[in-house]
Amino acid sequence: MTQSEKANRQLLLAERPVGSPDDKTLKMVTEEIPKPGEGQMLIRTVYLSLDPYMRGRMSDAKSYAEPVAVGQVMVGGTVGRVVTSHLDGFETGDWVLSFSGWQDYALSDGTMVQNMGKDPINPSWALGVLGMPGLTAYAGLLKIGEPKAGETVVVAAATGAVGAQVGQIAKLQGCHVVGIAGGAEKCTYAVEALGFDACIDRYADDFEAQLAAAVPAGIDVYFENVGGKVLMAVLPLLNPKARIPLCGVISRYNATGQAEGPDLSGQLMTMLLVNRVKLQGFIVFDDFGHVYPEFASQMTEWIKLGKIKYREHMVEGLENAPSAFIDLLEGRNFGKMVIKVGAH
Repeated sequence: MTQSEKANRQLLLAERPVGSPDDKTLKMVTEEIPKPGEGQMLIRTVYLSLDPYMRGRMSDAKSYAEPVAVGQVMVGGTVGRVVTSHLDGFETGDWVLSFSGWQDYALSDGTMVQNMGKDPINPSWALGVLGMPGLTAYAGLLKIGEPKAGETVVVAAATGAVGAQVGQIAKLQGCHVVGIAGGAEKCTYAVEALGFDACIDRYADDFEAQLAAAVPAGIDVYFENVGGKVLMAVLPLLNPKARIPLCGVISRYNATGQAEGPDLSGQLMTMLLVNRVKLQGFIVFDDFGHVYPEFASQMTEWIKLGKIKYREHMVEGLENAPSAFIDLLEGRNFGKMVIKVGAH
């Protein structure tokens, strides 16, 4: 079923997943298109962003944000167009960045909605390189990692929506940049297209040895997106006073209990203590929302100058969002995962 002007498709959280989400986690329903009242506008979704944080919102475990209630529309950032507006500052046809979720249409009173104008260039980029993932890379690396020219920066999930920008920004700071990605194709892309100095396939049998060889001067900044065996391979290579911006731990998002094997927490804490490592987790808009104007200006300039390259993994159809989300969590995406929900 494609997007229509007569019905509103919605993907609701049907049940809380145990482990990986599956075909029972979300269910599609069709409702009437809502009508905007005074002080409201109706937004039609064109693009839906898929991001790893959504897995946490499916769970009722304590976190930095409220979980999605069972039976409610799944949350998500969107780029869409105004259908009807009874709201100052928004007109029919305007492109808007909002948080409409996994559905065709949504009402809004304008809160947390950014008007992108009538004809933005690459509107879906507001969900990636010029949006939350881009700000995450920019603020996490520059404000927490504080890389200096000549230092070595390692980034996990190096070709993802955040990691690809981290590596390129680090290169612009004059750093030696090593990526970690899943598969030879992604590693080739990181080096040849994004300009990384090296990229190590995390699936390689000798992954740890290859990583050590790629950082002969040790690691000064490690941008953490993954956790698991990747983190354990990085730890012994950290230099004194290394910095770790902790963005995500995707290897644990589908976990149903404690990790199997020996308890390595003591080893981890000892390494951090001995090397006086700074490890800081962050929630980008809570901690660095004030950095957005600086980021938007700088990133736009870099893109115009060809200094930042960007890749999307575009999937057609709202009905394909659940399977695409599972692919994202399993690392089968190549670039920023975006669902094209409707026509321009």
